Amino acid sequence: MDYHTIKKEAPGRGDVEVLAETYEAGIPEEEDTGKWRQKLESREDKLKYLESGERYWYSDDWFGSEKRKNPA
Repeated sequence: MDYHTIKKEAPGRGDVEVLAETYEAGIPEEEDTGKWRQKLESREDKLKYLESGERYWYSDDWFGSEKRKNPA
């Protein structure tokens, strides 16, 4: 892969070469992009997808650093 570099001024070192963007552009090319309902087959799969995605907002069971002493 060909990496692009940028010259920047570093304190006490003068000009140095720094890596520029190393990612590829994330432009969706397919027409099915964002159509999650068509990708899931059954009603149960769709409900499971929605429940797991909205667990952060509507659930009482929290994990790790998300746990609060007093619920909001």
